[in-house]
Amino acid sequence: MKIFDDHRYLFGSATALFVGLTMLVAIMPAIHNQENNRPLPGAEELSPEAGRGKAAFVANGCVACHTQQVRNVDMDRQWGSRPGVAADYAGIRRTDFWRNTATLMGTERTGPDLTDIGNRQPSADWNLVHLFNPRIVVKESVMPAYPWLFTLKDEPAESDVVVNLPEEYLKGRKGKVVAGREALDLVAYLQSLKQVPLPDGSEAPSFLYARQKNEVQKDGEAPGGPDGKALYVANCQACHQENGEGLPGAFPPLKGSAIVTGDDLQLYVDIIMNGFDARPEYAAMAPVGTNLGWTADEVAAVINYERSSWGNSAPEVTAEEVKEVMKFIDQKIAQP
Repeated sequence: MKIFDDHRYLFGSATALFVGLTMLVAIMPAIHNQENNRPLPGAEELSPEAGRGKAAFVANGCVACHTQQVRNVDMDRQWGSRPGVAADYAGIRRTDFWRNTATLMGTERTGPDLTDIGNRQPSADWNLVHLFNPRIVVKESVMPAYPWLFTLKDEPAESDVVVNLPEEYLKGRKGKVVAGREALDLVAYLQSLKQVPLPDGSEAPSFLYARQKNEVQKDGEAPGGPDGKALYVANCQACHQENGEGLPGAFPPLKGSAIVTGDDLQLYVDIIMNGFDARPEYAAMAPVGTNLGWTADEVAAVINYERSSWGNSAPEVTAEEVKEVMKFIDQKIAQP
């Protein structure tokens, strides 16, 4: 046969077969998927700052320790309200013609999954402190510090973003720590990572292999109700610390706090649901309760845990009391 006698025919046929199979097996299915997959309604494009932050996320090796995928197993429930679906990644675009950042789904969880970190930890102040030195807010963290993303200035400009840090972490250096552009971009990217709700009427995939619930009642937990301690550990401890003492210059203490032990339940609930800006003494607190969709039962559980911990001794509140306060606050906000 001529194809075996002439190398041009042989290599030409092999090339044609390779190109044909590539089109049939890889390129055409990819085009089909691209045409039939769309981002979920409500998904937002990355801002220019978040886009640069994504590049910084890759350049600094963050993807080596953090995933961005909620698997459909019950142990992943803490990372998002539902398992990930293909549409969560449909809006991802190539960095440029030569580079494809893929989905940054990662391969291991040396650090926590970041799929919904924009909702779980929306505080820019906390994220900046965490980047400067993770041990400031999480003593057991094995994440490296990124001090080169910050500069020390004697007199920061009005436009500079000053990071409040405890004196002990400044190592005797004078001046104010100012976040650099790369740090701000990286935080903008982290804050953009939010799990978008499925459209109304869509059924979310189920989490598999549910773990048995602990029936033992814990501090701050009503019988059969939310676990106040678990809610605190998952959502409040990073700033206010395990001992409730907060971080001087960064986050206020709850131990001995007049707000925690006082009688102004409206102020207490308002801070949990809608946040609070205590600048310049402390960093601003994000609206944790609203971002996480906490119910009156969950807010009451957290309050009761904080009121009965670290030497605090204040009367318990009921979910009904909290519910009435939440209604009043919502009505007050809705007023023109």
